[in-house]
Amino acid sequence: MAITATGLNAATNYDTTATTEVKDKTKLGKDDFMTLLLVELQYQDPTEPMDSEKILTQTSQLASLESADNTNQALEELSKSLQSTNQFSTIAAIGKTADLGSDAISHEEGSNSSFEIYFPNDIQAGSVAITDNDGNLIKTIDVGTNPSGVYQFTWDGTDNGGSPVASGIYHVNANYTDSNNASYTTRVGAYPIESVRFDSGETLVKLGSSYVPLANIKEVY
Repeated sequence: MAITATGLNAATNYDTTATTEVKDKTKLGKDDFMTLLLVELQYQDPTEPMDSEKILTQTSQLASLESADNTNQALEELSKSLQSTNQFSTIAAIGKTADLGSDAISHEEGSNSSFEIYFPNDIQAGSVAITDNDGNLIKTIDVGTNPSGVYQFTWDGTDNGGSPVASGIYHVNANYTDSNNASYTTRVGAYPIESVRFDSGETLVKLGSSYVPLANIKEVY
C-alpha cells in the first residue's frame, strides 16, 4: 500500500480587521471623580462653602482611586508580558517531538480511515500493525523503503482476510529497520513540532499536517 509524505508548510490567512475600543460608560474612573469634585466646588453656595475636611476626604479618595487604577494597569501589563513569555517558550519547542498520549484512531465501518505516523529514522523495511482494544492484530500495512519523515496511511477498513471490521477504536503502531538493520518502533500520536500559531488567544502547534491545541499535548521531548 502506498504511503504519502505530508507537506511541511501550510498557507495561513489572518484577519487583520481593525477594531475600535469603546469606553465603558457604566464605570467611573479617577478623571470622572475629579470632574465631579470640580463641579461641586464650582456650584457651592458662597455663603456656605464646602467643609475643608470634606474636600480633603474626597481628595484622599481620589488619590486612592488613582493608585488602584495604576496598580490594575501594572497587573495588566505584567499579565501580557507573561503571556508573551509563554508564547516564546512554545516557539522554542519547534523541532522537538510532541506526544499526544495515545496511539488510537477512530474507525467507522464501511469507510476508509486515514492516519499519520512519524518515522524519526530512514526506513529500509517495516510494517504498520492495526490492533483492536484486546490487542488482536487486525491489519498489517507494508511501509516500504522511504526516508525519515511523517507519512499518511489510508486503511480501507478491512482485516488481513479482506473482511470489513466493525466501527470502534483501534490502535496503530509500526516496527521498522534502517539501512544498518537497526530496529525501531513508532506509533500514531507522536510527531515533530513544525511550527507554532497563535489564534484568538489559543496556542496551536503543527503536528504532521494538522494544527493541534497546545493543551492536547501530553509531553514534549
